[in-house]
Amino acid sequence: MHLDDYLQFPSTLPILVEDNLFLYPFMISPIFLSDEDNIEAVNLSLKNNTPIIVCPALPEEEGGRDFGSIYKAGVIGSIMRKVELPDGRVKVLFQGMQKGKIVEEIGTKPLQGVVDLIKTHESNSQTSEAGLVILKEKVHALAKVSNYFPPDFLKTINDNNEVHRVCDLIASSMRLKKSQAYELFIIEDDETKLLKLMEFLAEEIEASKLQKEIKTKTHSQIDKINKEYFLKEQLKQIQKELGTDNQRDEEIAEYRRKLEIKKKYMEEDAYKEISKQIDKLSRMHPDSSDASMIQSYLDWVIEIPFEKLASKKLDILDVRAQLDKDHYSLKKPKDRIEEYFAVRELLDRRGIKDKKAKGAILCFAGPPGVGKTSLANSIARALKRELVRIALGGLEDVNELRGHRRTYIGAMPGRVVQGIIEAKEMNPVVVLDEIDKVARSYRGDPTAVLLEILDPEQNNKFRDYYLNFNIDLSKVIFIATANDVSSIPTPLRDRMEFIFLNSYTPQEKYQIAKKYLLPQELKKHGLKNSEVFISKSTLEKIIENYTRESGVRNLRRRLAEILRKCAKQLLIDPEIKKISITNKNIEEYLEKTIFEIEEKEKVDLIGQVNGLAWTSVGGDVLRIEAIKIQGKGTLQLTGSLGDVMKESARIAQSVVKVLIDNNKLAIPLSIIPKPPVDKEGKSAKITPSDVYRRFDLHIHVPEGATPKDGPSAGITMATAIASILSEKKVRSDVAMTGELTLSGKVLPIGGLKEKLIAAYKAKIKTVLIPKKNYDRDLEDIPEEVKSKMEFIAVSRIEEVLKQALI
Repeated sequence: MHLDDYLQFPSTLPILVEDNLFLYPFMISPIFLSDEDNIEAVNLSLKNNTPIIVCPALPEEEGGRDFGSIYKAGVIGSIMRKVELPDGRVKVLFQGMQKGKIVEEIGTKPLQGVVDLIKTHESNSQTSEAGLVILKEKVHALAKVSNYFPPDFLKTINDNNEVHRVCDLIASSMRLKKSQAYELFIIEDDETKLLKLMEFLAEEIEASKLQKEIKTKTHSQIDKINKEYFLKEQLKQIQKELGTDNQRDEEIAEYRRKLEIKKKYMEEDAYKEISKQIDKLSRMHPDSSDASMIQSYLDWVIEIPFEKLASKKLDILDVRAQLDKDHYSLKKPKDRIEEYFAVRELLDRRGIKDKKAKGAILCFAGPPGVGKTSLANSIARALKRELVRIALGGLEDVNELRGHRRTYIGAMPGRVVQGIIEAKEMNPVVVLDEIDKVARSYRGDPTAVLLEILDPEQNNKFRDYYLNFNIDLSKVIFIATANDVSSIPTPLRDRMEFIFLNSYTPQEKYQIAKKYLLPQELKKHGLKNSEVFISKSTLEKIIENYTRESGVRNLRRRLAEILRKCAKQLLIDPEIKKISITNKNIEEYLEKTIFEIEEKEKVDLIGQVNGLAWTSVGGDVLRIEAIKIQGKGTLQLTGSLGDVMKESARIAQSVVKVLIDNNKLAIPLSIIPKPPVDKEGKSAKITPSDVYRRFDLHIHVPEGATPKDGPSAGITMATAIASILSEKKVRSDVAMTGELTLSGKVLPIGGLKEKLIAAYKAKIKTVLIPKKNYDRDLEDIPEEVKSKMEFIAVSRIEEVLKQALI
């Protein structure tokens, strides 16, 4: 059929871009469409009842839908049928008619262009006939050494004498590259086309001959292997008849069998290394030391689950549900975990393989017992993956992670590979516990190996020294935990994103104990809910007076201690059906009160200030005391203070001196001792500045056996010094925290949440905090704390003294 019989060319036609197929005019082909531009082009063709041109995409631009990503020639034809498939794709049946070329670009949504027909130019008929005969001879020659052309196809070519038709038929059956096929496609001259196709055929004939030769050699080798196989089988039967032990041969055969099962799932270097060791073992005497070492190696590597992956698809709703089920509160950490897995799910759904896009490694940071490891457990449960925990605390040998070289006695794979083997899947959740406590020694720096393990750019080819081949860790979900982020080396810290878990409030601890800890411990101790009752006030008392921590680990221990005694009582006295634990009998189950945050003083005192401190087990209220003694203006510090805190005290003294010198802090002159009288009976004039020259200061932070350090006591010490020198009382219901500079500025501090929770427990009504903390950190403070306290933002020491001194 010729289009120019009923349609005038050049003509404007829609353009369909085909990524995979290379079509010819004589073809009727199904085409599957998924992108909108191609579907719109088909719809336009059907709507206007016009032909459509199918143009192949450039090899390097597949997926592109613009004029820069396609060849400018293709097949003009019609859409015979269009069907919409359930998966959203569209299937069309396309009938090719004639070749065409785009002579003018019209539109892009969808692609449209002015298309003209490619006219063929016949050369000298005798030359064409001679070339066609040679071409058919080469086709028959290629058919003898390859399976490109079936007999029916050869008959069709022999019966056809139309040069362009024959060339297109042959080109469509050869495995030409897209660029070669297009080069032939657009040639209009018969002679040129014949010569070009002959060139391609000559190359293919040489390649096919070489392939045939290689196959012949391969078959000879296979025959040799088969011969060896039959001989070995005969030898086995002979050994069996003679009663010889053939267990070792069976073990080697089992290794080979397992290796072949895993072959298609592993990299080539892994297969070669394992296969080489099996061959080496089969040639060794079973009693040699090397045989034992290789057998241990094979026992390890053959268990690596190359072929197994957790099959459950990532679902953010499952992650959210599991986190809410297992953990109370922790809103921000939960949100960040959900965001992390939401990104991974979206990438998986859209088929994006970019390693960098999957984000940094998560690291849960916070005090002991706040739920870092249990969050990782919840993630593993939500994803239906195995959990592997690798304790890094005190790890100092780099080979523990990298694996020992097989030359050493007792060598074994690194902990990560061992974890994957234990998990029996290549994509478990691996928890790197206590990553901040990795040690360094002469055995190397394990953090350097962790850099490679946690880097998504490198860990797809992680090299374990014991295995001696690369293993892919990119599918593993790594989660780290740490108590102190500052002790993690900077390069390693750069590869992780930290999610900070802070202290729980008393109310949060109560809810956790009620909903999680108590039911879990009852089950562990074999007790029923109906057999033990602990009142709300008793639980709150246990939280406040018997534990002192950021998390709930010690609270769990206290509940376990109570339930052990309950279990004993129920067994000793069968008549007891239910045990109630109340404030009256709590001391029968727990020893005396261990911890208690002192409530605020009932009266205002001179030189005693409520400071707030952060500790590894939560916040605390430090009552800083100051006294003055007649002397020469020296400063004495006690209370196991660190260097930073001592410096804060000296800065505070200097700042208060400046305030006195500038008359910003009123000093009653009556408290200053009168100077001695000279010979003339006169004494020197007393000034406010004499107060810090005539008195020595002694500052003490109680609980002297407990080491204390940090800069956030600056304004507290300044207030204590100002109070004692001016003899003004400090409000007992006020607490404060903030770093102080020599110029009197109040700088921000860390650990605000824990400090304010401690102030809340001590029944303090007003807290002075640095202005920057007030602006950025108050939203993180629990509502129950904010509702009971007043927060005042301060930026200078004068504001602090105005609020604190009476």
